[in-house]
Amino acid sequence: MSAASCLLSEDQFLCSICLDVFTDPVSTPCGHNFCKNCISQHWDISERCQCPVCKKVFQTRPELHTNTFISDMVSQFRRKVSSSGSEQQAAKTGEVPCDICTGTKLKALKSCLVCLASYCQTHLEPHLTASRLKRHQLMDPEENLEGRICVKHDQPLELFCKTDQTCVCMLCSVIDHKTHAFVPLREEYEGKKAELGKTETEIQRMITKRRMKIWNIKESVKKSKDAAGREKAKGVQVFTALRKTLRRYLKKFIKEIEEKQETTEKQAEGFIKDLEQEISELSKRSSEVEQLSHSKDHLHLLQSFSSLKAAPTTKDWTEVSIHPPSYEGTVVRAVGRLKETLSKDMKKLFEAELKRVQQYAVDVTLDPDTAHPYLILSDDGKQVHCGEEENDRPDNPERFSAERLVLGKQSFSSGRFYFEVQVKEKPDWVLGVARESVNRKEVITPSPANGLWTVGVYENICGALEDPTVPLSLQRGSEKVGVFVDYEEGLVSFYDVDDVDVIYSFTGWCFTEKLYPLFCPKVNVDNDDENSCGKKFKPLIICPVNQSV
Repeated sequence: MSAASCLLSEDQFLCSICLDVFTDPVSTPCGHNFCKNCISQHWDISERCQCPVCKKVFQTRPELHTNTFISDMVSQFRRKVSSSGSEQQAAKTGEVPCDICTGTKLKALKSCLVCLASYCQTHLEPHLTASRLKRHQLMDPEENLEGRICVKHDQPLELFCKTDQTCVCMLCSVIDHKTHAFVPLREEYEGKKAELGKTETEIQRMITKRRMKIWNIKESVKKSKDAAGREKAKGVQVFTALRKTLRRYLKKFIKEIEEKQETTEKQAEGFIKDLEQEISELSKRSSEVEQLSHSKDHLHLLQSFSSLKAAPTTKDWTEVSIHPPSYEGTVVRAVGRLKETLSKDMKKLFEAELKRVQQYAVDVTLDPDTAHPYLILSDDGKQVHCGEEENDRPDNPERFSAERLVLGKQSFSSGRFYFEVQVKEKPDWVLGVARESVNRKEVITPSPANGLWTVGVYENICGALEDPTVPLSLQRGSEKVGVFVDYEEGLVSFYDVDDVDVIYSFTGWCFTEKLYPLFCPKVNVDNDDENSCGKKFKPLIICPVNQSV
């Protein structure tokens, strides 16, 4: 029996009413088998008592007894299925279940594109053994099998139409797409897979690039934090020293006033003491005179009269007075001395700052391809002055045509750089940096909004060329101007090298283009007076940086 049971299929143990494996199987007189509960309920609701399979009518309702043979066979089948199913796994969420399993849905191993069903290991067996089922197309488990069937011809999608870029079945290729180009799905799959590989590589490259950008941003933040820490420490040191200086000068100021007041009080105390001493002596003499005037002794009065008649010797206080000291101007003088001291300290601070930026000195030379036709450059590219006539130069895209400007050859798109320019005896000039896309063919207002970060002098008046211009203070005897740029910080600073002072700083800008040193040796060539006529030909000279200053 055990050998025979192995040849039986699940269909032989299914109740034709509930379509599940028999439970308490019973047999009708006509020889068909049902679950006892299923056939009983069927007869309960039917008008006639007949077999659901062969339709044989029974005049009286048969008495049903459990078919022990079928029951034993069902038990063995259940054990076999349970043993086989224990080797397989129940379908989990997201996995394709077997469409045939009636109880616990086992995980499907394959899907059939002909049957449009998925099968576990047990229910897949007929497709592997039955000759008519072997011809069916099996594939890895797929939940949406209908999506793999042509909705028009009810055939598997096996080809790819390259003309319409869509999946089609065999009938589509000879009916609706007969003039189109086709390839098997696998061939197109391999091609698209290769393209996806390239896409994945590009995506990974983009991810890597962005991760690098994140790293750069974090490094910038770290550098900024470190720089901020150093600058705060420097500021604390400077302002602590400044506070000590202020306290020291305040103490001196208060002491000076208190000493004057103390001197006045001591002088007054001395005068008062002397006056009180004389008052005491005069009071004593007054008492003696009064007593003598009341004396009845003629001899005593006459003998004492000469000594008491004259007043005692005293100081002449007529011209004596206390003159309160004048405190007028004490605060001004104290602040003046403080200012002088602070100026010396500030100069030392600026000297340190200048030395710091001078370490970023770069070698700048003028670019003749950018020079306005009126400008004349030296052979070494270190000097530029404005001529009286326009030079014959090609109007290339880099050249300034409307403004008398020239750029340096060197460009900078990161880091820090510094250069110095001699402006000695020049009545007007402009220096700074310009972005690469600055308008070179039209008249422009020099300002950061137009891509120019500059300071200039015109008619001996210095100003930062913002919008509007910011008036500045520049010593008339200044000979050199230093230009410092911190690209990442968005900073452009100008230094009076001779007076060791900061002229002006553009701060908080976000540079995105290359920056070039910019020079203008003559602001306005139409308004030359007699005094500046000869000086307009003085050149701007790019100087080597003396870092020992």
